[in-house]
Amino acid sequence: MAEQTGIAILGIYVADTAYLAARMPVSGETIMGSGFSLGPGGKGSNQAVAAGRAGAQVSFISKIGDDPFGKMALQIYEETGVTPKVEVMPDMPSGAAFIFVNDQTGENAIIVYPGAAGTISAADVEAQRDVIEGAKVFVTQLEQPAKAALAALRMARAAGVITVFNPAPANSFDDACYAQTDYFVPNESEAAALVGFEIKTEEDARRAAEIFVERGVGTALITLGDKGVYIHGQGISTRIPAMTNAAVIDTAGAGDAFIGGFATSLSEGKGVEDAVRMGCATAGIAVTRRGTAPAMPSRAEIDALLGETA
Repeated sequence: MAEQTGIAILGIYVADTAYLAARMPVSGETIMGSGFSLGPGGKGSNQAVAAGRAGAQVSFISKIGDDPFGKMALQIYEETGVTPKVEVMPDMPSGAAFIFVNDQTGENAIIVYPGAAGTISAADVEAQRDVIEGAKVFVTQLEQPAKAALAALRMARAAGVITVFNPAPANSFDDACYAQTDYFVPNESEAAALVGFEIKTEEDARRAAEIFVERGVGTALITLGDKGVYIHGQGISTRIPAMTNAAVIDTAGAGDAFIGGFATSLSEGKGVEDAVRMGCATAGIAVTRRGTAPAMPSRAEIDALLGETA
């Protein structure tokens, strides 16, 4: 087998429609917003863009519609060096997302419709076997069907590819995914849904991470927002602090930025703690900008922040 290089990511692309306002409206109510943006998004796509901007060789496996939103996807992949392994479906729309962003705190709430990417199947994964097996790192999430995620994780693991599973959003998935995962990366709410208790303290994060390792993952990384990331596994149990260089204005896409930076560092042969720091730096810059994919930083920006916090 040829040398494994770069990153392969299975996931969805959606067009992000983001609305800024002081609060969410209640049912039947109309309120005035303070801003709007339209741009490329979707967890897998955002992660691929983040990795591409961070300097990785990255392929993105997905489906899009033959429509303006799909053309937006192909344009950003060209701009960021992402290789699209993307099927264009003329009879399905590209995915779309409604994103509410609180214009005071930057916190967000999201509704996602996957569109064409909702039809990704195990057969589609099989069609991309060469891409997955040829990567050094494979990443997936749960916006596309969970059966496809499991098939891809099994394929990658069997080929000796490092596997990263981001169980987001908090949809159900086959427990067999745990044993196919080297790095399991939920946020606080996703981890809480999986272990049955809230993640409020560092001790809670450690308890949850221990459970995930008991279920079969190699290492659990629980992202804790502005508290950083808790790592447990491979003889490591510690928290890496968050980092940023400006005021937080939009947390949408922060988790995807982390995954992109983390996977990039892993693909370069770095250890888990260094990879987590790079992920934290990537996310720490992204949250100081509006949007998801458009907010992802360059490698020079990431390295500068890592140098400032060393």
